Amino acid sequence: MSLRRLLLIRWLRAVEKPRIRRAVTPEPLRRALELQARLFFHAPRGTQKNWIKLGNIAALEVVPRNANGPDKILFYIHGGGFTFGSPRTHAAMVAQLASRLGVKAVLPQYGLGPEAPYPAAPDDIYAAWQGLIAKGTAPANIIVGGDSAGGALAFGLVAHLLARKEATPGAVFGFSPLTDLSFSGDSFRNNAGADCVLPAESAAALGEMFLQGKPVDDSRVSPLIGQFQGCPPAWITVGDTEILLDDARRMVARLDEHGVDATLEERHDLPHVWPFFHNILPEARETLDQLADWIRRQPGWASGN
Repeated sequence: MSLRRLLLIRWLRAVEKPRIRRAVTPEPLRRALELQARLFFHAPRGTQKNWIKLGNIAALEVVPRNANGPDKILFYIHGGGFTFGSPRTHAAMVAQLASRLGVKAVLPQYGLGPEAPYPAAPDDIYAAWQGLIAKGTAPANIIVGGDSAGGALAFGLVAHLLARKEATPGAVFGFSPLTDLSFSGDSFRNNAGADCVLPAESAAALGEMFLQGKPVDDSRVSPLIGQFQGCPPAWITVGDTEILLDDARRMVARLDEHGVDATLEERHDLPHVWPFFHNILPEARETLDQLADWIRRQPGWASGN
């Protein structure tokens, strides 16, 4: 493990975890993440970013300089506890992955709580997916992914498509995905002190900003309860000190129950969604390389064209 990892974990524990713990509204978290993304995280040189419409949903299109054409696309859903984060905050990380694959990416801008409570987020993601398909992209040529709450929406979208007997993407992946909005995993207790980013005691409050009293029995936001027969190949990575460790482990076990080709990559003592820190952490770049290699092994993705 790198020295940079140790320094980053100390900073996250001293600054970011207390910031999330103190938040009673999402505005401070939104401002901080937008500023950090502008200052510290950068896409590969020559990357183009354009706002487009996917149906009636705004989306940020990210096109690396080496993109080979429009037929292969990453559909990436940002995280942020359903209350903060945006396509802008995650565009640099997604551009790094897209550049490794030589494809473009789209990041839909979905409604965030409390202003746009459940079911706005899963409804917007499904509408954006339909808008992308309506543009002529074959579902098998799309890789869906997301981090944290975006991981919930990514796997939730696939569960929704399967339930509706609609065509699914070529594959799905998640960085430290949230998969159970009831927060019932043992790691919420066992890793509460070890997790350097997410305060376990704040999870319910953030969830309530989004749910606003609605039940959590919707697989579009709690995919752990979804049905996944016929799901495309799936890849998940998570750190062994995260409070979401069991969300990842149980999600892969759920996929295994349904005969899905599912891969779980656990890493030791890395922060929540560490690929976000690609400009800082060598481990982040290693994980992006690893994921890109996995995607290239999917049918039709060998060369990204």
